[in-house]
Amino acid sequence: MSFSSLCMRIATACLVLGSLAGCAAVQQHQQMEDAKWAATAPVEQQAAPPADGSIYHDMQNMELFNDSRAHRIGDILTINLVEAMQASKKSETTTSKSDKVNVGAPQVLGQSLRVLGQTANSSLNSANSFDGAGSSTQSNQLTGQLTVTVAQRLSNGNLLVKGEKWLTINQGQELIRISGIVRAQDIGQDNSVDSTRVADARITYTGRGTLDQANTQGWLAKFFNSKWMPF
Repeated sequence: MSFSSLCMRIATACLVLGSLAGCAAVQQHQQMEDAKWAATAPVEQQAAPPADGSIYHDMQNMELFNDSRAHRIGDILTINLVEAMQASKKSETTTSKSDKVNVGAPQVLGQSLRVLGQTANSSLNSANSFDGAGSSTQSNQLTGQLTVTVAQRLSNGNLLVKGEKWLTINQGQELIRISGIVRAQDIGQDNSVDSTRVADARITYTGRGTLDQANTQGWLAKFFNSKWMPF
């Protein structure tokens, strides 16, 4: 076996091992993300004290009416997705610069220095210019509904909510996730709140599977389209 063939086999083996390690790392990251976005279970209630004939018991929760709106850990809340944003940016830059320097011929014994019959005058001219323009326009729209659970009740009464929805269609999966903070006053009578009233909202809409892989650039294509490509 020649030395070049051995080097080629070693390089191929390293590339395969690197690809397998990268796939394992991606899968592990996805599993950690899925666990982080799991639904929050309600807090386990303490057992009621034995009945002794008294109407009122100290340190016992008594609700004179039932509010259907979410207010406890583990309660369910529906978020109406009404996201619509537009952004545009335009910039233009024009610069120019020119320089000119003339140097007369030096004097030798009262006579101008001559080279090949020509007066040794010199001049330096330079000019440069730059003209650039750019524009960017972006718009997005997301509508629908997503039901989440209350993950934490903050000290000021606000609710930290999070949740996700998976939709499997043929060979692909559609995934939408949202988390943020909701004021109890903003929750409607139907136990819903608009996404525009969710503070620190983080909304993710992505996919997994064959369709997502077909629309994703490979690592080599990403390199040639990145800023590290010198050409």
